[in-house]
Amino acid sequence: MTENLSLAETIDLQIRANGPMSVASYMGLCLTHPREGYYRTADPLGSKGDFITAPEISQMFGELIGFFFVNLWQQMKEPRSFTLLELGPGRGTLMQDALRVASRADGFSNALHLQLFETNAELKAQQQSRLGEYTPYWASEIDAVSDDPLFVVANEFFDALPIRQFVKAESGWHERLVGLKGDTRVFGLSPTPIPPSAMPEAVRDAAPGEVYEANLAAADVMTRLSRIIARQGGAFLAIDYGYARTRTGETLQAISKHAYVDPLHSPGAADLSAHVDFGALGEASRAAGLVAHRVTGQGDFLRRLGIVERAEMLTRANPDQAETIAAALRRLTDSAEMGELFKVFVAASPGLEPPGVLPLA
Repeated sequence: MTENLSLAETIDLQIRANGPMSVASYMGLCLTHPREGYYRTADPLGSKGDFITAPEISQMFGELIGFFFVNLWQQMKEPRSFTLLELGPGRGTLMQDALRVASRADGFSNALHLQLFETNAELKAQQQSRLGEYTPYWASEIDAVSDDPLFVVANEFFDALPIRQFVKAESGWHERLVGLKGDTRVFGLSPTPIPPSAMPEAVRDAAPGEVYEANLAAADVMTRLSRIIARQGGAFLAIDYGYARTRTGETLQAISKHAYVDPLHSPGAADLSAHVDFGALGEASRAAGLVAHRVTGQGDFLRRLGIVERAEMLTRANPDQAETIAAALRRLTDSAEMGELFKVFVAASPGLEPPGVLPLA
């Protein structure tokens, strides 16, 4: 019976029955399969997991995010009720640090409705432990929010949404698919070419061999939430590795135990991700009525918010932790570490001036 098959066997059976599947379908099964999906099982974060995110590196990251949202709340004349939604909250570390700072602003906590979008049961338990005092609500739908102003934060969320890949061949663009060669999963191309008009203008003239990655799921999330923000007021903050403008480039990767592995080898056992096309997210937010601000590096964003000064304060208060604090500051902001690889994207209601980012030239 199919319910007794492993995830790998399920994928192979689907390919044999229906033919090769899209990269997006393969990623979706690997990451969110009900029993063996990567994000449905154990905690993937930390030194014992597969990767470490910025909030786990230092409290400074989340604290500055807290300041970011307090600043916007104050610009909006401190509404008495608003929703703060985090997409993919991990262990709840970012939000715990953010709200520790934000709650110092008079009226912020009383006005706050904390909403979390999470599918991992183990991580939900950790989020409850860290954030229980704020009475969080876990939504089953990403846009199931109230009619109040809405602030959204998504740190390393969009990179894990399934992408489709298209490869330019001599005969035109073809979608990359996952199929079988004997009993081995392999990549191949659909024989049916994609009409050039269906491709973004920025990539239509790409040379043979180049790859374009389309994240339709990310665009859908941005569109749905941007429409709500445009109607109710607020802002969307996304931090992830990616690129500011739509372009070609193959970025799909699989990571297990902090090392790169074959994405087709062990479905569900590794984190699959791809760089985020912030240009496409900007187009989606603008089409919904928001102002998309200039994409900036994480290092510049954090420095503008005051991370250097915060590090100095922490060092004075904890001189025995000076080396650890300095190392965390470098990792978060240095161009050779996370400072340039990770980008910051903000889309906000017209009239708001989000701190840490610049308007489009």
